[in-house]
Amino acid sequence: MARLKGKLKVFMDGGIGRAPAFEITPERFQAALKRNKAVAKRCDITLGRDFDEILPMIERVDAILGFRFPKDAIRARAVRLKLCHATGAGVEHLMPLDWLPRGAKLTNNRGIHALKTAESALMALLMLNTRMPEIAANQRARRWEQIFTPPLAGKTVLIVGVGEMGGATAKLAKKMGMKVLGVRRTGAKHPAVVRMVKPDKLDKVLPEADFVFVTVPITQATRRMIGRAEIARMKPGSSLINFGRSAAVDYDALSSALEAGHLAGAFLDVFDQEPLPGNSPIWGVKNLVMTPHCTSDDLENYMPATLDLFFANLGRLLDGRVPNNLVDAAREY
Repeated sequence: MARLKGKLKVFMDGGIGRAPAFEITPERFQAALKRNKAVAKRCDITLGRDFDEILPMIERVDAILGFRFPKDAIRARAVRLKLCHATGAGVEHLMPLDWLPRGAKLTNNRGIHALKTAESALMALLMLNTRMPEIAANQRARRWEQIFTPPLAGKTVLIVGVGEMGGATAKLAKKMGMKVLGVRRTGAKHPAVVRMVKPDKLDKVLPEADFVFVTVPITQATRRMIGRAEIARMKPGSSLINFGRSAAVDYDALSSALEAGHLAGAFLDVFDQEPLPGNSPIWGVKNLVMTPHCTSDDLENYMPATLDLFFANLGRLLDGRVPNNLVDAAREY
């Protein structure tokens, strides 16, 4: 890539009115400019409330930050566009990338979620290991039943998707004395994982796990990766956690396994429809804990870290270097 001359025209969707963790407030914007002065001086930046404000200038924009991009307008008019940065790790809503102009790159927030995800995963592992969903149900039923459980150390967790988030979770699980197994597209080793397999060997390791932690991106290869057959192969009394995408797990099969007692518990943070409708049967499933898609996002640091990553990539673009966190269209993440 050649070094660019002149200033980059940059548009940021401020996400005003969304959840506070995802807003680029004026205060966050100014703080990011101060932290990234050298790059900011080489850019002409517009911070909009939403993507409606990009339309009058879209022919002149070189780089865009946001989540749900105006794909039709970009395809038809963004003739100068070189970089789009998605403010999330999941990019399935942007596939296929036929809306990107020739030569333009898409990057994402891969890695920004890692620390918070690992902490939340540890919370979920501890809750499920102590059978907290069952204890909470007993409390609501005013039923006194002592449930004694062993420590987490010595238990086995299978991490399905050992990327940034799964890898950070593997490190914490190992520190807790757990045996960590992993599933990775490439099969590449990870220092905290004692045995790594490729997805075609998932069935071999499922029966060994006390906990299955799912954190894969959604692609054609991962959709319903944990289906009815896979859930049936899980160890009786084991538990499942899904922090990735709901489409990776068959929730109907999961619900049946929980109600039947084959699985001891589950912790879900992602759902096909969000907000989850009040009439969804998932609300009442036995021994199931749900969080409203918030376990991986840090209220204080998520957007500042996102902005720093974006500014770093703007600097790389200006200097003729390849941006970090490139999305591979063929891989779909």
